[in-house]
Amino acid sequence: MKQVSFLCLRARFQPSSLAEAVVMHEKYSQQNRILSLLPREEVKRVAPCLEQVSLEFKQVLHENGQPIRYVYFPLSGVVSRLAFVDKDTPVEVATIGHEGMVGVCAFLGANIARARFLVHVPGEALRMPLADLRNLVQPDSSMVQLLNRYLTTFLTQITQTVACNTFHPVEKRFCRWLLMMQDRTRSDRFPLTQDLIAQMLGVRRASVSDAARRLQSAGLIRYVHGK
Repeated sequence: MKQVSFLCLRARFQPSSLAEAVVMHEKYSQQNRILSLLPREEVKRVAPCLEQVSLEFKQVLHENGQPIRYVYFPLSGVVSRLAFVDKDTPVEVATIGHEGMVGVCAFLGANIARARFLVHVPGEALRMPLADLRNLVQPDSSMVQLLNRYLTTFLTQITQTVACNTFHPVEKRFCRWLLMMQDRTRSDRFPLTQDLIAQMLGVRRASVSDAARRLQSAGLIRYVHGK
């Protein structure tokens, strides 16, 4: 899958002054959990480095084996971290939304992506050039403390996902996945197909269809094609 050109992104967060940058940052950062916790003095350093962009469906933000140019702080939408069983079989190992950052491995010093990060629910994000992130993460900064806390949570999510995929039946894995999506989209409606869900869970589509039927019969979910 080719990486989507950044020229197609609609950049609207391009402040002309520091004061405007701070005001715009405060407006948008409340939608991202990490940025919302930054103290005001650090906001002044971070805000000029951010640019608002659109996240398009099936857009590749980072490609496995390719250089990392930007990190992303989602405001809405959902991004999946995909691992590959083989060249053509990706499986989701983590989900990222407004609570986190896409590219946390770059915070640890990585310059090359070791997974594919794919947009599954379109939305908006604030992106930051990798070079700016490196300049901002001083040892005593609040940004470093927040990213360390998020990294711990992110690694815990990956570990729990692996355990769940190993021991739980499809129906429980499907339920966990729906709850993760609900939490990140802050909505009860998702523009997703059963084919996509099956791919993310690493199971056959028929298995997802059976699980969805049982959950709908129990009155727990409703679904139509693509929603």
